[in-house]
Amino acid sequence: MAIQILPPQLANQIAAGEVVERPASVLKELVENCVDAGATKIEIDIERGGSKSMVIRDNGKGIPQQELALALARHATSKVASLEDLESILSFGFRGEALASISSVSRLTLSSRTADASEAWQAYAEGREMAVQVQPTAHPVGTTVEVVDLFFNTPARRRFLRADKTEFTHIEEQLRRIALAQDEVHFSLRHNGKLVRQYRPARNERQKHQRLASICGSAFAERAFSLRCSNDELAMTGFLALDDDRARVSDVQYFYVNGRVVRDKLVNHAVRQALEEAGLSWAAGYVLYLTLDPHEVDVNVHPAKHEVRFHQARYVHDFIQTALQQALAQRPVPEDGASEPVFSPPQEIALASVSAPAAASVRESATEYRGSVSRGSGGDRHYSPPPLRPAVPRPAAVSGYAALMQTPEPEPEPAADARLGDGWRWLADLANDHILAVNQGELKILAVTALHRFVQKQQLMARLPQGLVGQPLLLPISIPADVNWLAVLEQQQELLRRLGIEVVSHGKRLVVRTVPAVLRQADLVKAMTELLQWLEQDTPAAEALAHWLAQWSVPELGGKALWQQLSTDDQHKVLDERGITLPWQTYLEQEHE
Repeated sequence: MAIQILPPQLANQIAAGEVVERPASVLKELVENCVDAGATKIEIDIERGGSKSMVIRDNGKGIPQQELALALARHATSKVASLEDLESILSFGFRGEALASISSVSRLTLSSRTADASEAWQAYAEGREMAVQVQPTAHPVGTTVEVVDLFFNTPARRRFLRADKTEFTHIEEQLRRIALAQDEVHFSLRHNGKLVRQYRPARNERQKHQRLASICGSAFAERAFSLRCSNDELAMTGFLALDDDRARVSDVQYFYVNGRVVRDKLVNHAVRQALEEAGLSWAAGYVLYLTLDPHEVDVNVHPAKHEVRFHQARYVHDFIQTALQQALAQRPVPEDGASEPVFSPPQEIALASVSAPAAASVRESATEYRGSVSRGSGGDRHYSPPPLRPAVPRPAAVSGYAALMQTPEPEPEPAADARLGDGWRWLADLANDHILAVNQGELKILAVTALHRFVQKQQLMARLPQGLVGQPLLLPISIPADVNWLAVLEQQQELLRRLGIEVVSHGKRLVVRTVPAVLRQADLVKAMTELLQWLEQDTPAAEALAHWLAQWSVPELGGKALWQQLSTDDQHKVLDERGITLPWQTYLEQEHE
């Protein structure tokens, strides 16, 4: 067969195979168009699971008469006009294929009126002929789309449809996904003339929680705790809940990127790792909203727009994982026998940018962080760029983050029989957690952790007079503030600065922004609480502080490399203090008796 250009009708039907999988995908495309049009009320009427008819009404800004026929043409859209627009998409629709694809496999009627028009107009298209007829009609401001006899002209596709109940279940799920991201929109869903779902607009926290319960179920809403975190480039809010003996909530898993629900392996991996790092074996349910610069994410990678690609995937992954780890560490835990609260207020978790100064301001609410998606007049969605974001992708931020989290490489090891000082000599590493030392036939065993902490204490004692260097946390920790700790912060400000620790007051909580490298892998909530309680009672000496800091550090080098860092006197000292003598000669004598 010779190469030829496909007729428009056939091209639209091929496109429909990618966009229109079943009635639920039709509903998704049409309702997202309503949201893009700025609608605050969307009514949906379904007959026979959507195969007979689907009617979607909205009170959006409407379509002018002269654009009605064009709206049903393929690749006609008001969402993008240039390649630059395609690289920073915030609207749900942008390809201009949905209406053309749907009308090619159904009988579609599009009625609309704009606020400045004196009358409404209606466009009608049916199947392969695709001849659009436009005529006046009666209609309020807004748009109504009626889709009748889906797949009437493609019998093979129609045979793949399931029972009406099954198809309607998929429709309900699609509406849930959209409604969870559109708190201000009133949705109503009818099936065969019966009102099945109604999601009222939510304007305060209690109404939002009620709406969450109506969409995701009361079991999820009762167990969910809210989280909120942001830096200068990313922001995430939402709800997280854990399965328990009474209910399974892990079926509720929704993740949104700039308001668009996605199914993403990166997100699933980050959630799983966060649970594992928190020592939790339970599955989790979540409704999470990630906001970032639209230039940093590509939404044009899947026909149904289910998938996205992040330009800095690893950075986004670690942001999500760390945010969830901190949220899980601070989650409200009910007392024995008590049920979890019906609603827990958002936790104030502030995230400092890895490329910004540590003094970045703490955000107070989800609507106050920079980098948010908002709706302007006419329903257009806008992105407020973060304040410190460079105009180009941020390799410096990624490299800075990598350097911050990098584990130092050990020094090259000398030959195994090298003498490492007079007297005691390192002999071997045992199971990676102990070393064996020898001195003229005497053997001692020493835990690597004890050796590491001794080395750390010696190094800290030398550095404390000049002060430790504070490192900004990827996700600063938030801890409840004792009433006396504000005075402690003021009185011990110089000491905390010398320790490389920055703590600021934020309402009834304290936010720790920077810590020295020695505390980088510590349980910072517990460590900072312990430190503040200590400082409340006393001003510790430098040696006591060095000892305390060393106890929180985690070994990164092997026993032999740590042993090399000690002087001969310190080697004797640490073995005398912490070493255990092995009476190997006694064992031999007993063996030969």
